[in-house]
Amino acid sequence: MCGLTGFLSPGGVDAPAAELSVRRMADALLHRGPDDAGLWVDAAAGVALGHRRLAILDLSPAGHQPMSSACARYVVAFNGEIYNHLELRRELEAQGCAPAWRGHSDTETLLAAVAAWGLEGALTRCVGMFALALWDRQARSLSLARDRLGEKPLYYGWQGGGLLFGSELKALRAHPAFGAAVDRDVLALYLRHGYVPAPYSIYRGVYKLPPGAVLTLAADTLADTPATPPAPTFYWRARDAATAPRYADLDDASALAELERLLNQSIAGQRVADVPLGAFLSGGIDSSTVVALMQAQGSRPVKTFTIGFHEAGYNEAEHAGAVARHLGTEHTELYVSPEQAQAVIPRLPALYDEPFADSSQVPTFLVAQLARQHVTVSLSGDGGDELFGGYNRYFWATRIWRTLGPLPHGVRALAARALTGIPPAAWNRAFALAAPVLPARLRYANPGDRLHKLALMLGARTPQEVYRYLVSQVKNPTEWVPGATEPPTVLTDAARCPLLPDFESRMMYLDQMSYLPDDILVKVDRAAMGVSLETRVPLLDHRLVEFAWRLPLHLKIRDGQGKWLLRQLLYRHVPPALIERPKMGFGIPIDAWLRGPLRDWAEDLLSEQRLTREGYFDPRPIRAQWQEHLSGRRNWAYSLWTVLMFQAWLEAGKE
Repeated sequence: MCGLTGFLSPGGVDAPAAELSVRRMADALLHRGPDDAGLWVDAAAGVALGHRRLAILDLSPAGHQPMSSACARYVVAFNGEIYNHLELRRELEAQGCAPAWRGHSDTETLLAAVAAWGLEGALTRCVGMFALALWDRQARSLSLARDRLGEKPLYYGWQGGGLLFGSELKALRAHPAFGAAVDRDVLALYLRHGYVPAPYSIYRGVYKLPPGAVLTLAADTLADTPATPPAPTFYWRARDAATAPRYADLDDASALAELERLLNQSIAGQRVADVPLGAFLSGGIDSSTVVALMQAQGSRPVKTFTIGFHEAGYNEAEHAGAVARHLGTEHTELYVSPEQAQAVIPRLPALYDEPFADSSQVPTFLVAQLARQHVTVSLSGDGGDELFGGYNRYFWATRIWRTLGPLPHGVRALAARALTGIPPAAWNRAFALAAPVLPARLRYANPGDRLHKLALMLGARTPQEVYRYLVSQVKNPTEWVPGATEPPTVLTDAARCPLLPDFESRMMYLDQMSYLPDDILVKVDRAAMGVSLETRVPLLDHRLVEFAWRLPLHLKIRDGQGKWLLRQLLYRHVPPALIERPKMGFGIPIDAWLRGPLRDWAEDLLSEQRLTREGYFDPRPIRAQWQEHLSGRRNWAYSLWTVLMFQAWLEAGKE
């Protein structure tokens, strides 16, 4: 796990100036790689590569980057891990294509694979998470590439007549030519999602390379800087995986056996490291399954880590502790006070580098910080919800559409008025009184706000509109950002969403294309790399992802419950009684904090005078929500937090 950066300037560069610039860009990524630094410049070609290294495999100088291939044709700056690199070495050796190995790093293996099979041929053979910048001296071309699921980030864009790129935006900003402005259209998109979906970034003209993509630029054809870089090509597409034929006659036992084989294979590859390794453990289905299989594979107790909160409804530590005791892990938990959690908030703009409003970023950073005191690599359970149907919205949206979709619009309008006629707090009290007799699937946190959200969805005309309402933090963001137009995304462009056989699968696809890479994986990557911790995600091995997409829906969702097949695997190791409980998530009580200890901070960022002066937002809807939230009549924590994270990011940029 490392950080990479660099630039390509057509027509060549001054060598000392280029070295100074790329060193500054790389130093901005010190947190991603505190163990080593390197740069490589070809002044005549106008290319520079910078690298910061977090040493995981081959801790010797043989792993130093940027690294040149044995044939001297290629130079690479690489971030990530190739878990099957030893298998690739054996394949290269069997074909007579292996060089005289200098060390045992996966970066050296990658370069040999590119030399033997070409970049795309190498990438299709790689199992791993990565982003890379590869300079081809012979073709005088630069290629940027990213892993299939988007675990590792890579930004790029034209600035000052050249292409800048890097693992984080702060590396691009460190270049003297960077001068991009906030993109108001993307700001509206951010308000809807609470994150900036690829391929956009918060800056005009700067982009995220999509997962599974390669962008190649030939230096000799870039005399005239294009308005935007050319479109990337793809060596792997989630769409192809999602539309692959479903298994027609796969029985439960065979499906379970194959899931166990694939996940064991993934975990075995991801346990390889030359540094201490552990795992996050929340006590939920996904992390517990990963830890259970890790424990079964090893002879020593797995080091596991959990953050606990004293606030009721937000603490998973006791559940994680019970699972850890059952599995016999070496468990570390830390109970965090509100003051400790709130102390993280001023660090968020620098950590996330562009506006990002998933409030679970706070506990994610805290658990990463805890783990880093003991290990350098930590496995996580992310991805299970998107692959195996675990999110509550999959059930909500399906029930809503099947029940309400056929009703006339007038009837739905009456139902909406009935739902919103009762305040959310009153709904919450009613559900609390009825909790003892309600089935587990109806025991939601904040049911009143959910019902008011349901009322907003009653005007939807298609299932996709229902889903879009459910995932929107701000329902009408262009009303909050005057003059903005939301750019198209996979959620709004019907041509980009395949016609999958059921609504649940379409939602899982949309989540895999947007929410997973641009929220979940961003959250984990930035939080962990902020403390120089590598995270690995076994459930996102692309072979397991492709298998999950071929499963019929009844192996994922059964009897009103998601992740059915994953649960069956976990039950082989952990009793259901330790696992089965309402889905909690990994959040913090932002709603209460905004009314209490964070009130003055939020009031300053949301003041009418400030919003008017800065000119990005119409203050009226924001101030109205803020006052309603403070009164306790509504819980607008999510939409307000989205605005606050932009405001905090904007404020940090002035310093």
